[in-house]
Amino acid sequence: MHTTLERRGNSAAAGRKIDRGRKGIEPSRTPGAPLRTIDAVALIIGIVVGAGIFRTPSIVAANVSGEFWLLCLWGFGGIVSLTGALCYAELCTAFPSRGGEYYFLKTAFGRGFSFLYAWSRITVIQTGSIAMLAYIAGDYMARLFPIGDFSAAIYATAVVVILTLVNVSGIHLGTALQKLLTALQFTGIAIIISVGLSLPSASLPISIPAAESTPEFSSIGLALLFVLLSFGGWNEAAYISSELKSGSKSIVKVLVSAILFITLLYLMINMVFLKVLGLKVMAASDAVGVEMMKVTLGDKGVILIGMLVTLSALTSLNTTIFTGSRSSYALGRDYNQLAFLGEWSGKRSAPVNALYLQGTVAVLLILFGAFTRSGFEAMVDFTAPVFWFFFMSIGLALIVLRHKRPDNSRPFSVPLYPVTPLLFIIVCGYLFYSSLSYTGNGALLGVALLLAGLLFYLTCSRK
Repeated sequence: MHTTLERRGNSAAAGRKIDRGRKGIEPSRTPGAPLRTIDAVALIIGIVVGAGIFRTPSIVAANVSGEFWLLCLWGFGGIVSLTGALCYAELCTAFPSRGGEYYFLKTAFGRGFSFLYAWSRITVIQTGSIAMLAYIAGDYMARLFPIGDFSAAIYATAVVVILTLVNVSGIHLGTALQKLLTALQFTGIAIIISVGLSLPSASLPISIPAAESTPEFSSIGLALLFVLLSFGGWNEAAYISSELKSGSKSIVKVLVSAILFITLLYLMINMVFLKVLGLKVMAASDAVGVEMMKVTLGDKGVILIGMLVTLSALTSLNTTIFTGSRSSYALGRDYNQLAFLGEWSGKRSAPVNALYLQGTVAVLLILFGAFTRSGFEAMVDFTAPVFWFFFMSIGLALIVLRHKRPDNSRPFSVPLYPVTPLLFIIVCGYLFYSSLSYTGNGALLGVALLLAGLLFYLTCSRK
């Protein structure tokens, strides 16, 4: 019965029942795709502008020699992100798929490599990010409303469960919640920026020891690693390109608009931090946002920043849950052993089983973190080398597909080819090296998980 429907590709039945899709064939566009361009822009901005922007500026400041270089690095982060976005735009328009990066890698390098990528997202990258963001929200909620020794873990678990159920309920509810969270988040950011700009410079009622700055090539690499960590998430647009009402070509407008806005916002936030605190105070503080709000609004400001960081974490978390399930769905379409992940609810326009599995793994990571918090944080650090390795592979995939599929329709072609993708590949390769240097032996866990995925793939292939 299902096989007949799959071969016929009956779109009407797909709208009423669970659509498993056709193995190895991707529609150029989802029938009745419900995402508008503004929804997609809100999703991308929401996932990128998270709690990280209130933590990473101090690390960046500690690894540069002056305010000019600090702002240059944040600007350069925007340029690198825009370069990568142009590469993604070509891939999204030429090969639109709900599977996103998984489908690009499968088309370029084969099923084995794409399987390892999807495996890494399920076991480390995406679920680890969900658990980390949930803990950020849980930590701040526990400070405001403590309910016991495991307050943070309880709040984090509740947040993941609730947001997973929201996304299971359907794409419309998920995007509506995303726009509300994004609006509240940016209202708080606008208040912080306006308050900071209204204060006179170099008037600090606090005293923090100045941190010495000895910029080296390695320190610049570490600073850039955290800058691009704050820009991370725009690549999730690959998983929604086929669900845009106006067609996959609109993803170009979505990515460029979102990254330009985010770059401007990050520059303004760092300029406010510099104006209120100065570079040396930023470098010495491990909570630059809290320090700034103490200076500007006192204890009320600390509560405000706590609420803002929680909102930022929730905004990024909701989008990460939304996009993360799409790669699991694509994996289920290709492997009979994981077919339950490839079920798509046409009525809800969501991969329900993939969402449930993703939420379950994230909750297990949260529970692990509740008893071994240092181990959990180390596990999150392990995601960086794996992430940058596959990010670099996406840039290589664009070049490979130019040669492998030269006749494929490309509604958008990356400008200045091959310079643009090569620049993106070089930067990703450098950050892959930097992340290995930063995490050290911890990266071995990521390698072990990839090897486990390889063994699972070989088992699936034999069967």
